[in-house]
Amino acid sequence: MTAFRFDARRRDALRLLTAGAAAAACPALRAQEAFPSRPIRVVVPFAAGGAIDVAVRAMTERVAQEVRQPVVVEAKPGAATILGAEAVASAAPDGYTVLVTTSSTTINNAGAYKKLPYDPARSFSPVTQVSMGSVMFAGPANAPYADLQGFVRWAKAQGRPISYGSWGKGSSAHLFGELLRMRHGLPMQHVPYKGDVAALTDLRGGVIDSTFCSPVSARPLVRANAVKALGMTGPRRSGGMPELPTFGEQGLEGFELAGYVAVYVPAGTPAPVIRKLNQAFVAAIRTPEVSQRLIDQGQDPVAGTPEELAAVYERDAPQWLALMKAAGVEPE
Repeated sequence: MTAFRFDARRRDALRLLTAGAAAAACPALRAQEAFPSRPIRVVVPFAAGGAIDVAVRAMTERVAQEVRQPVVVEAKPGAATILGAEAVASAAPDGYTVLVTTSSTTINNAGAYKKLPYDPARSFSPVTQVSMGSVMFAGPANAPYADLQGFVRWAKAQGRPISYGSWGKGSSAHLFGELLRMRHGLPMQHVPYKGDVAALTDLRGGVIDSTFCSPVSARPLVRANAVKALGMTGPRRSGGMPELPTFGEQGLEGFELAGYVAVYVPAGTPAPVIRKLNQAFVAAIRTPEVSQRLIDQGQDPVAGTPEELAAVYERDAPQWLALMKAAGVEPE
């Protein structure tokens, strides 16, 4: 009887402990299950009214409908996306602060800066890839060539450096020009600008020989015969200009890399919260309205799982960083 009474008491104690632990866990579990219960802040580290900001605002309108809570977009530009990224990296990992940014935040900045206020590889948890962005290569409207192979032949025959514009040192545009020099033997000379609009202006004025640019910036000029579109980077044709062949289609390999826009939350955000955010953003991206808005902004919609975004980063980051090193980009 004594043994029985001891076992019974122990069993009762275990039940109480189990019940207490469950009760303690319930508030956290209920908080995750009820997420979101208040407005979500989406930080965009680019200027308000820019291509990324415009696309994000269209997307978050649908996200708000999915989560049934207000979604407030905060444009926080500056320092090559560092200011906005830092704000999210230091926020509470509860899903109420979200970062929508380009791959430059997690990849290019890692190779361009010695010290960052966030860890590009560890400060964020992936939610979903929003889109993939291609870069156009253009020449002057009166150029004596019509495609990339013609440009290659012309550039090699000039006996002088061939200037090309980009939107800054270490940018994808800069690195693609270095690829033309390193892999295809062209005498390319980099001319950095503060933006591709300025580069396109100088291309039209005969100041530079060629430029990499956003399809959004160049498309009106191409259709007005003010500049000549030669090719598109990336693994496939851009939805915004499907008539323009890629570098690969024209026989120039190595230009399959593409920048992208993605959604992140602070590292440590609970998996159920990430899952709910993923479902809301993916649903928004896949709506015809948002997909078309992204295409209009030069972005091809993707939408996928957090694991797929993590895999894209693991695949692309080493290649971009190797290109930056080969191009002589020294961390500042």
